[in-house]
Amino acid sequence: MMPPDTTSASPAQNQPTPGETAPKPRSTAATMVQILRWARPAVPRLILGGIAALGASLLALAIPQVLRVVVNGPLLTSESRTGVIQAALLVLGLGCLEALLAWSRRVFIATPATTVEHDMRTDLFDHLLDQPSSFHDRWAGGQLLQRSMGDLSSIRRWVAFGLVMLIVSTVTIVVGVVLMVTTAWQLGLIYLAGAIPMVWLGFTFRTDYARAARRARDQAGDLAGTVEESVHGIRVLKAFGRGEDALGDFARQADELRETEVHKARTLARVSLAVTAIPEGTLALGLGVGIWLVTQDALSVGALVGFMATAAVVNRPLENIGQLLATTLDARAAADRYLEVIDLPNAVADPAAPRPVGTPGPAGSTVELRDVRVVLGHRTVLDGVDLTLPAGRTTALVGLTGSGKSTLLQLIPRLMDVDEGSVLVDGVDVREVRRGDLRRVVSPAFEDPVLFSASVRENVLLGLEAPTSPAEEAEQTALMQRALDAAQAGFVARLPQGVDTGVGEEGMSLSGGQRQRLALARAIAAKPRVLVMDDPLSAVDVATETAATDALKELLPGTTTLVVAHRPSTVALADQVAVLQDGRISAVGTHEELLRSHAHYRYVISDMEHPPDAAEPGQDAPTPAPTPVPEGVGR
Repeated sequence: MMPPDTTSASPAQNQPTPGETAPKPRSTAATMVQILRWARPAVPRLILGGIAALGASLLALAIPQVLRVVVNGPLLTSESRTGVIQAALLVLGLGCLEALLAWSRRVFIATPATTVEHDMRTDLFDHLLDQPSSFHDRWAGGQLLQRSMGDLSSIRRWVAFGLVMLIVSTVTIVVGVVLMVTTAWQLGLIYLAGAIPMVWLGFTFRTDYARAARRARDQAGDLAGTVEESVHGIRVLKAFGRGEDALGDFARQADELRETEVHKARTLARVSLAVTAIPEGTLALGLGVGIWLVTQDALSVGALVGFMATAAVVNRPLENIGQLLATTLDARAAADRYLEVIDLPNAVADPAAPRPVGTPGPAGSTVELRDVRVVLGHRTVLDGVDLTLPAGRTTALVGLTGSGKSTLLQLIPRLMDVDEGSVLVDGVDVREVRRGDLRRVVSPAFEDPVLFSASVRENVLLGLEAPTSPAEEAEQTALMQRALDAAQAGFVARLPQGVDTGVGEEGMSLSGGQRQRLALARAIAAKPRVLVMDDPLSAVDVATETAATDALKELLPGTTTLVVAHRPSTVALADQVAVLQDGRISAVGTHEELLRSHAHYRYVISDMEHPPDAAEPGQDAPTPAPTPVPEGVGR
């Protein structure tokens, strides 16, 4: 009924990036075997559940054989009443035992199936957390959400019901047909003749339904992504009065999903009609032929009754076979989507033989970028960057929009890897240490602050392990308060529950400047040796920025800091400034030195103060001559 197939489409929006390997198409059997990685611990109970279900089906097949013996025996003798009563009690006992086995199947299978779903969901979330930021830039959040919820629920239903019942139904049909042929071979051959069109239907159904099942799951993921995007951008939609347009886009996607689901339902309905009508039709034909055989003394009445009763039992799994195939194909589409993500290797992984983090010098940690090259897509963002961050000093990184400043910033905590060159912290290449060890030393603060649906306390102390004693808890509370003070986050004291106030989803109950200050406090509370900041106080005034910078130097003396600057006030607070131009560091010096000697730096500072309409002037040109501003990734 269901031959191996290789139809497996990948959503266009999630094609592999350079460096990733596209998943190879799998057959349905190969896909389901892959799921055994998580189902293996549950196999013993699944087998017991399968045995119970099979036992129930075989008992159902035994009842017609009892009827055949009763009709040919007690009903035709003087002891018919006693024989009938005994047969009735036997049928009652078989029926009760069948019900007990059916109950046992659910008991054996329900718990392990939910455990498989739990383990797969946990492993997927762990895998997503382990992936580099480039992975999350490419994959839509709605697609990942659908894979972790709806797809896994479909797999769990298949493990708990579809897999076992498909096997049991197949065995029941085979055993039942054998009994039918044994009981009345003439009628059995008629019944078998009806199997030919059903096999053909199985081929056509599998191909059509498998494509529709995959398409429906991809569309459901897109729909979830649209909801997520609209909820996150609800303020923008309201401000520009685009709610109706967003609703129109959502309705269009919902209609597409509905049409796909209707197509699935119609495909299943055609097969259900066939697998119901064909067996019933052959059964009707068999009944007519059987009655004629009885009149010709070529078949006993008991054999005819037994055949018809057996056929009635076999018809039930035959009628369900279409739904079971649909459940299997739905689960196969869900498993394909799950495996597409879980099987992707991590391009930024821990080394096989990690080294310890380097030891800082007396003045603090030193960071070096040596001949660093980074290519994103088809664009070389960084092309031979050489930069040293002096221990315990603050370095401002400036450059035009799209010059790759944010990309460079992500290399130090190893949120992404270099394509060529190396990044060293205290003389050790960041690729040679565990990411967890590195990120306890390097702490980032981004321009776009990400807060979680938790309290202020939980957000600020995110980088620390949970306290194990009252003394440790008190120490963390004191550290949190110092970090809040350094980040100029005095507004926290005015919140309804102070540091225990929930900030809402993504901290949207706070202003942009408040979110940025909490994100900076979080970075400070981690007590890093190296602090990398992507203009973390762009949403606050200059006075607050100056106060926060001074407090930061006092609270974290000896911390080496790299800050991406977008305004002159940030640059003026740095000990040195590095200019990123054309993928390279074109100059390093103090703010005053670069203003005197570096034309491109003067242009960038002027662009910060008064963004011009013209593009960047050439650095060495005596008169500024506009050239195109490079397009691309990052700032």
